[in-house]
Amino acid sequence: MGIIISLLLGCLAGFCAGKLMKGGGYGIIMNCVLGLFGGALGGWLFSLLGISWGGLLGQLGTAIIGAVAILWVASLIKK
Repeated sequence: MGIIISLLLGCLAGFCAGKLMKGGGYGIIMNCVLGLFGGALGGWLFSLLGISWGGLLGQLGTAIIGAVAILWVASLIKK
């Protein structure tokens, strides 16, 4: 059950990140995929910084921040 929730949170994070980036998105499917990778990136970055957010909202926030970072880098490459 935990993996399903993680996948859903990643997809939601990608969707939210696409909306936050104002045109930085790549469509709903690609944003969901980037959200999945963003969740992993956000968790890794936060662990390096010693930041830990608990609960579902903390995981969602971490995934959104990671997805925004990935979308930002992807937009730099796209140009």
